[in-house]
Amino acid sequence: MTNQASADVKARLSFLEAAWVIARRDFVAVLFSRAFLFFLVGPLFPVLVGGLAGAIGKTNSQQAVSVEIGIAMTAQDNAAMIAAATTLRPKLRGATPMLTEIDEARGNPDFDARAFMDARRGNYAAIVTGNLDAPKLVGTQRQVDRWSGPIELVAATAAGASPSRFPEAQSEVVTANAASERYSRVRTAQAAQMVLFLLTILLGGMVLSNLAEEKGNKIIEILAAALPMDAVFMGKLFAMLGVSFVGITVWGSLGWGFWAIAEDAIVTVTQTNYRDLPGPAVGWPLFVALGITYFSMAYLLLGSLFLTIGAMASSVREVQTMSMPVTMLQIMVFFLSAANIGATGTPLELTSVVFPLSSPFAMMARAALEETLWTHAVAIAWQGVAVIALVKGGSMLFRKRVMKSGGAGREKKSLFSRRAARVDRSAAEAVAEPAE
Repeated sequence: MTNQASADVKARLSFLEAAWVIARRDFVAVLFSRAFLFFLVGPLFPVLVGGLAGAIGKTNSQQAVSVEIGIAMTAQDNAAMIAAATTLRPKLRGATPMLTEIDEARGNPDFDARAFMDARRGNYAAIVTGNLDAPKLVGTQRQVDRWSGPIELVAATAAGASPSRFPEAQSEVVTANAASERYSRVRTAQAAQMVLFLLTILLGGMVLSNLAEEKGNKIIEILAAALPMDAVFMGKLFAMLGVSFVGITVWGSLGWGFWAIAEDAIVTVTQTNYRDLPGPAVGWPLFVALGITYFSMAYLLLGSLFLTIGAMASSVREVQTMSMPVTMLQIMVFFLSAANIGATGTPLELTSVVFPLSSPFAMMARAALEETLWTHAVAIAWQGVAVIALVKGGSMLFRKRVMKSGGAGREKKSLFSRRAARVDRSAAEAVAEPAE
């Protein structure tokens, strides 16, 4: 009778149905919890603090290294020099110094520029004295070497009555050459790998925390008795993957909104026009699609490893301790993939492509650099096989340790068998539903 009831439960719930029940239960439970709200808000604070710190640091740096040249000539020569520098600045940009009259030198024929510099008064990199025909630059050797040429050009322009306009040079611009395009695609590959790695590490911990929590309150043991363990593992993985996509969507929407508001300011500050950047070798639409796919595979691979760790650990503390080597391993495989960007076909690059944990990162770089598509199909299929193998292995370890934990393995196994015999499909779904 017991065997018949247990067989009845397995017949009613297929693998996919059981995985769907667990995925739905975990997804709803995590998504509508207070912890998830704090999880969404948490990463925004470091980004905000980092952005503010970067802006403040850049402002302080600009103020600290601003190039200001003091000018101590006659009032007429000072005006001519400043007017010439103003005329030249739009054409020469950073090569034209910022000229400022020194208050102490006005109307003072005995002004000593060297003594003024030795006293470290003002914020001047150097001081210009003399006249338009023979300007004299007073400063350190480094500043003199740097600004002698620009000052001579400004003085020559000032002596020539400061031309009001410059002749317009004709030009013919090419979009990119082979070297610059390759370099830009390498940068795209590096950025894609970094984003993929950060998202995987940031979001992968949810799988481990969810499993550790359910091990602590014994819910996982009930699920193990009622449903196939590999279906439980697979459902948890895809539930956390769905939650991760919700988080990415929220963060992406906030980033897109910020970009829509401050696009011109960002482009001006960075002096980069993103519209002129060459796209990845496979094109942006396919590159984004591959990015989503490889993130999913990287997340599932890391999550299945975390679940396997949960199968081997006997306490929450042990779970956290054993997860550190996996995190370090993930960092190492990321470095392996990043170090071989552009080295397609070399032994190390092929190793990073074949090794499941580094394969998503290596193939993401290939998508940016190479136009070949069939390799992505093979890599995704191989990564899927690795996920299934890890889930199968982890579920076997978990069931073995759960049934034998606590020194009373046979009694627990018998208890689980009797419990499984009494559970039908409605009971299994009730167990899997999140608590109100």
